[in-house]
Amino acid sequence: MTTSSDTLNQAFAALADPTRRAIVARLASGEATVNELAAPFNMSQPSISKHLKVLERAGLISRGRAAQTRPCRLEAAPLRQVASWVALYRDIWETSFDKLDTFLQSTAPPPSPTATPPSSQPSPKGKKHVRK
Repeated sequence: MTTSSDTLNQAFAALADPTRRAIVARLASGEATVNELAAPFNMSQPSISKHLKVLERAGLISRGRAAQTRPCRLEAAPLRQVASWVALYRDIWETSFDKLDTFLQSTAPPPSPTATPPSSQPSPKGKKHVRK
């Protein structure tokens, strides 16, 4: 039996590879065959199959049977665990960003009331610049 920690570790390990993340992203829009999943990649079908096995072992995908094909489908449960784990840290990140925003606002010089924005300043001696 796999623990929640093992499942999370396997999901993160599987998602660490950009090819597997692309496969997961594709499967988010619906089932696909191995050939359909392999199409956008410049790699052999056996290489794609290895990636699929990693995703399957992590519980991120499952394979069904439809005549001669075995369509792959995304499994949401492990992704929910990943999202839940990341959500635990969202408050920390948001608090840090709020503190940074407050600091930056407190150190920024106040706007000058007489300053004219650069786009509306007249050119020297009232002449317009013409690009050639």
